[in-house]
Amino acid sequence: MTKFIRRLQRIGSSILVSLPIEWVQANKLEKSDEVEIETGTNSVSITPTGGSRPPNEVVIEYPVSKQENISAYVTGAYLIGYDIIKIKGKSSISVEDREKIRRLMRRLVGMEIVEEDASNVNVQFLLDATTLSPDKILKRMSSIVLGMFRDTISCLISDDKSVLQTMSSRDDEIDRQYFLLVRLIRSAMVDKKLATALNLGNIDILDYRVAANLLETAGDTIIELAHSISELAIPKTDMKKLYNVATEIEDVHEKSITSFIENNRKLAIEAITLYRNYQKKISSVRSVLDPKKQGSMQLINLVFTFEKLSRCWADVADLVKPVYT
Repeated sequence: MTKFIRRLQRIGSSILVSLPIEWVQANKLEKSDEVEIETGTNSVSITPTGGSRPPNEVVIEYPVSKQENISAYVTGAYLIGYDIIKIKGKSSISVEDREKIRRLMRRLVGMEIVEEDASNVNVQFLLDATTLSPDKILKRMSSIVLGMFRDTISCLISDDKSVLQTMSSRDDEIDRQYFLLVRLIRSAMVDKKLATALNLGNIDILDYRVAANLLETAGDTIIELAHSISELAIPKTDMKKLYNVATEIEDVHEKSITSFIENNRKLAIEAITLYRNYQKKISSVRSVLDPKKQGSMQLINLVFTFEKLSRCWADVADLVKPVYT
């Protein structure tokens, strides 16, 4: 982004400011052309009205360097916000890399292969970013995480642990939504018009990035939890106690996410209070565990995992800003 300094001029009863000639020429504007002006509290945004923004395009030369792989290049371009990604080969694209690209399309929401031949693959983002909602994406992530958590801890009191085998694929869907949200908020950082359409300020963009990362971390932590529970060999009475302790985390989760999306400080304080009370309870559980006893190390690891999860969700509530008068 290039900055220019201009002096305001008065002509008649109007205050005028000249536009940089470099910007005018780059956008192919002429006398009498119209521009769209958006005003904020301390800002003004000027956008040419001549049609929609052209697709944001990047070319990836193939083959990529030996230290990289094609999946990382395409994913990086997607997260930055490119609409069209062209993979242009000096020779034929290998079957292995072609399959990597196809698998990647299943992970990147909105991205599709639109053109392909022996040495070229063109992929395009087919969704309209202005129709997406950061709140809805975050809610989707939250719903999947909470469902994974409930199903995982239910195995503490159930003999059927087959549901634990589904956790990896469900975590993949969290990653898909996470990538989409990161792409959306990064695009909003560089496109003020999109940020306005999504009603996102700079602080909002940062907060959504942090909240999404915390939910993605929670998903990964539940994978660890599922693995630990699948190998757990302790009496059923202890399993039941763990289950009762774990269920209290749900309230922290639900209040934290709702308070963030609704920007409800009162609800955020309730979530943080629940988290602190939970910390005290989980600490008392941990203090009576004897590492020397058989199975106690497994219990200690589970307790630490529960603490990690509850902290993820409490940190989301911490993002809710106080209301100052």
